[in-house]
Amino acid sequence: MPDTCCNKDLTAQRASTPLMRRRELLIGLAAGTVLPLASGCAENQALGRSQLMLVSDDQLTQMSNQAWQDTLREERVLRDPSYQRRLERVGQRIVPASGLTRYNWEYVVFDSEERNAWVLPNGKVGFYKGILDIMEGDGHIATVLGHEIAHVAGRHSAERASQQMASQVGISLLTSAIGSSDYGQYSQDIGAALGMGAMYGIILPYSREHEYEADRIGVDYMVRAGYNPRDALDFWIGMAAMNQTRRAEFASTHPSDENRIAAMRQHMQSRGYI
Repeated sequence: MPDTCCNKDLTAQRASTPLMRRRELLIGLAAGTVLPLASGCAENQALGRSQLMLVSDDQLTQMSNQAWQDTLREERVLRDPSYQRRLERVGQRIVPASGLTRYNWEYVVFDSEERNAWVLPNGKVGFYKGILDIMEGDGHIATVLGHEIAHVAGRHSAERASQQMASQVGISLLTSAIGSSDYGQYSQDIGAALGMGAMYGIILPYSREHEYEADRIGVDYMVRAGYNPRDALDFWIGMAAMNQTRRAEFASTHPSDENRIAAMRQHMQSRGYI
């Protein structure tokens, strides 16, 4: 999936002001960087592991609703009903397979050549004409939609924000301690270095693990919905061929194409899908 993640540190206060652009709020919600504080840990059955949760679900839903309304107002919606039918047809199979039927699901195709898609934590789905144009069949749509819905099921948005918040608090405490020591004159430089260490050592790798989880869960949704899991491999191999520039995996929120495809193939084999 093209990178929908944004590494900007957007605070809850900024998110609540009219100065924040609609695009920043939308991307922040999808990436988990614009969330209010709460507290606690939770067991996620979809992932089979516990998660650090420092955000409020109610406020997250409220912000997602606002982002969706702003998007509908400011983005150009595609008026070709054939695109809408394709997306809804797949959604009507993938959503029941995910078990997330409690949301009021809505699907919109935006009139843009951007190769992107996202699902907000409130069940609102946005696909762009550009990505649908390169999808040869419903199996390709199911690949991306299953992946994005898996992020919702995995509560990845909230978890990533919690990791960032915890990391920032730790860095702030440590640099404050350094500031009162004999190395106080270097506290700003050390703080900046610690920030880079957290980014490359904690936050980005954590996001990559989210991508691997969403790939695995998304493929499971595809199979439950009756799609051929080989379509997921076909889609990602095609995307890899179209990528003209390749970014080092250690500095990216997404896995490399080769690692993603290999991990997906291994998951399918372990499940007996292929």
